[in-house]
Amino acid sequence: MPTRERVAAFVAMVESNRHVEAIEAFYHPHASMQENQQPPRAGRDALVEGERRMLARNRVHTHPADVILVDGDRSVVRWRFEFTPHEGGPTLLLEELALQRWEGDRIVEEQFFYDPVQMRPPG
Repeated sequence: MPTRERVAAFVAMVESNRHVEAIEAFYHPHASMQENQQPPRAGRDALVEGERRMLARNRVHTHPADVILVDGDRSVVRWRFEFTPHEGGPTLLLEELALQRWEGDRIVEEQFFYDPVQMRPPG
């Protein structure tokens, strides 16, 4: 089960836009991530590669998390991200809740909950 300090350290790394490093440092090798009700993506190496691909397409600005809850082996973080495509185009603002399950000091499962309408360009 993570300490509040461990979860805060994870949040601080993401807030500093060190997304790949956060996955490498805080996720278990067999971790999974899931977008809403989509099938989960599994394996830390695959999660790192997916994050690198997303960052190759977008500049990401991470807003400070304003809600961080820790209860036993679960945590919830309310995130707000801005994604601006490197190739041009509108900036998308994504607000989501990330529900995480930890084993010791590593995240093993993470599910993101957000309104998919946010992923559409404005207008």
